[in-house]
Amino acid sequence: MSLKGVTIFITGASRGIGLAIARRCAQDGANVAIAAKTAQPDPRLPGTIYTAAQEIEEQGGKALPIICDIRSEEQVIDAIQKTVEKFGGIDILVNNASAISLTDTPSTTVKKYDLMHAVNGRGSWMVAKHAIPHLSKSKRNPHVLMISPPLSAIREDWFRDHVAYSISKFNMSMVALGLAGELRPQGIAVNTLWPASVVETAAVKNLLGGDAVASIGRKPEMMAEAARRIFAKKSTAFSGHNLIDDLFLRSEGVTDMDQYSVMPGNTDLGADFFVNPEHFDAIEQQRLAAKERGEQGNEGKFTSKL
Repeated sequence: MSLKGVTIFITGASRGIGLAIARRCAQDGANVAIAAKTAQPDPRLPGTIYTAAQEIEEQGGKALPIICDIRSEEQVIDAIQKTVEKFGGIDILVNNASAISLTDTPSTTVKKYDLMHAVNGRGSWMVAKHAIPHLSKSKRNPHVLMISPPLSAIREDWFRDHVAYSISKFNMSMVALGLAGELRPQGIAVNTLWPASVVETAAVKNLLGGDAVASIGRKPEMMAEAARRIFAKKSTAFSGHNLIDDLFLRSEGVTDMDQYSVMPGNTDLGADFFVNPEHFDAIEQQRLAAKERGEQGNEGKFTSKL
């Protein structure tokens, strides 16, 4: 399915995974609304809604940069309305915007707790709430995608070190779970997508150890390719899934994962948060099955943990 002329509303698309998804969809000729807060350059986090818009148009898409803090209902309503006025509707929503603080409970301020929950859970729910009337009118295979972890990863060890952040991210996935059931009768698909490996983004470099950590990960283009393939699935038949990018792409027949490595040929990949051992067992089984079929790929193994 082509995304040419399809309108995609992406939160937090000025950089990172959100921008990579926008760029990939733009290659198909999609219309992309970039809803994010960054209008002025930040030396710590490169990229603004305007530089993102330029990149999207260079890839062949049409862009609409919108200053939007998804904590504000007024700004969300305004951003959605501007998108509808510009492109005639909304066909796909990507809830990518997120706030993070990897701190234990004594070190997490109430202000930081409120920020993460206002952006991650509440913000994603609110954007979806106001996008639903437009998604329900779409005749172009409507999808909602949350960039959030699989609910099967709800285990103590993923919560103990950063309780506030973890529950805010899983809140996004619970929103997706509920919306999948609520919107299925309308033919709107709702799924989650999460990376198996650490992803090379400015946030990872600033918060998780710099280039050394990013170097054992993959580029955001891998998540973008997975998202693009999700959008190609029939919305009336593919909903309610918690997807891991590596597993999903392999199920789609993609065997060359090394193309997405920050350091091609690296055999020591770093696993992301919220990915349980059984996921890596499944990835290894798929890798070996592909090798038996004669499909070679030097994609590395997950031997490092954050």
